[in-house]
Amino acid sequence: MKLLITGGRGMLGRTLQEELKDHELKIADLPECDITDPAGLEKFVACFAPDVVIHCAAMTAVDRCETEPDRAFQLNAFGSANVASACFRHGIRLIAFSTDYVFGGELDRPYHEFDVAGGAHTVYGQSKFAGEEMIRCHCPNHVIFRISWLYGSGGPSFVHAMMQLASAGRSELKVVDDQRGNPTSTTAVARHLRLILERPELVGTFHLTCEGEASWFEFAKEVFRLAGKVQTVVPCTTAEFPRPAPRPANSRLEKRMLRLAGLPEMPDWHEALAEFMCREFPACQEIRR
Repeated sequence: MKLLITGGRGMLGRTLQEELKDHELKIADLPECDITDPAGLEKFVACFAPDVVIHCAAMTAVDRCETEPDRAFQLNAFGSANVASACFRHGIRLIAFSTDYVFGGELDRPYHEFDVAGGAHTVYGQSKFAGEEMIRCHCPNHVIFRISWLYGSGGPSFVHAMMQLASAGRSELKVVDDQRGNPTSTTAVARHLRLILERPELVGTFHLTCEGEASWFEFAKEVFRLAGKVQTVVPCTTAEFPRPAPRPANSRLEKRMLRLAGLPEMPDWHEALAEFMCREFPACQEIRR
């Protein structure tokens, strides 16, 4: 297939390039392509004429979205509308990425795809939900993947941050223990995206996070265990680390649509993290042996 990847130089985009290299790829990223420029994007899409657009481009700096709301909506909502409109005009399938932040995070169970979204408490979540709605409105032939707690080669990610802090000689790290989610590797996401590419009849919203759940504290402990690092990690509360954008207490996502579509489960987060650590930090391979 001919695949155009917006935001292709970001963490997820880089993994997609590697996992989908047997296809003909075109990267649509700044400065060559700006999704907030409708005319420029139209020319870019028309020139390459892809079979599928994989839309990764977004403003994902959660706290920065709070201080720059216009920019957040320009990229995450208006930009997504431009991509969706171009896809519709040219008869192109659109696969786009969204986030657990579209939910409020108060539910006492994992959110599934049929739960009502739109109750976000952050500009980031609000702008990403607006982007989802733009895609649904402008391009019926779409798949939206909601992902969360993502890490991948080269970062930036929670895993890289923990490894850097430990390497800096921090004797003790405080990590939040009252937020729960599904740690998810970009590789696991890319492999399931490949399965969706092979099912052109599928449309709608799919949750695409690894199976199993953890708190950030539990996630950090597993990172250090796999790395063979003796690092003191102390659990703390969200209130001890106030941020401009409130983090959801519940980021867990149920993968109901994968089941309904007869697609395989996502891998368990422990397995995905172990695979990633061995690949990203070679010293971990020796430890696991």
